[in-house]
Amino acid sequence: MLMQVPPSGLVAHAKKVIHRRHPSHCQTLEFARKNAANFLSLANLLMGLASILCILNGSRQWACWLLLIGFMLDLADGAVARQLNTCSALGAKLDDFADFTSFGLATALLLHTNGLLDGLLVMVYVLAVFTRLCFYTSGIPFMYRGLPCPYASAILACASLLTGSHLVVLRAIAVIMILFMIDQGFYPHDKILESQLWKKMVFAGGVFMMLCCFSPLACLYHLVWSMSYILFPEALWSLKV
Repeated sequence: MLMQVPPSGLVAHAKKVIHRRHPSHCQTLEFARKNAANFLSLANLLMGLASILCILNGSRQWACWLLLIGFMLDLADGAVARQLNTCSALGAKLDDFADFTSFGLATALLLHTNGLLDGLLVMVYVLAVFTRLCFYTSGIPFMYRGLPCPYASAILACASLLTGSHLVVLRAIAVIMILFMIDQGFYPHDKILESQLWKKMVFAGGVFMMLCCFSPLACLYHLVWSMSYILFPEALWSLKV
């Protein structure tokens, strides 16, 4: 004798099956919240890969603009992860890989022509970024040891745009940035979106410049911003200010 299942039981069973196969709106939002910072890191990685392709195809200007967009994304992903309390080991690894791709490989290729010395400089720059990311830990809360590579990349990208990719200037700046990155000096955490209002306005100004115009003015804005972090790290950018 077959057991009859009430219609209400069939409806409940169907709902459970649909629920398992089709995540609810709340689950989708939760997934997006947990991975928001990872999406920003992935976008930074894509900017770096696109920049490499632009360089290989001779579009150095677009390569520089993509690096500056990656710079902005890198500043945002850490703040988003901390604000949403979604920091994870996977997110940290993805962020480091994106940084190495955008601010190591892609940035170093801005220096490459066909000469042996340029090739050596490219390799030394990439190794400096690799060393900075893998082995430099300050052991001091809210402090970096060695110049963070996104700032070195932003300065090189801006210099390339403002000088028309003048190789002598780029080589000199690259050597200086390498020395800053492997130096034992301390730099404050660049928690721009989690600090004073004026720092948030600086970030908003950078976003506005990138959205409205790809112009020398936008380059100059990012260049002054990055240089101020290098020259006046404690006076301007320390979280203690």
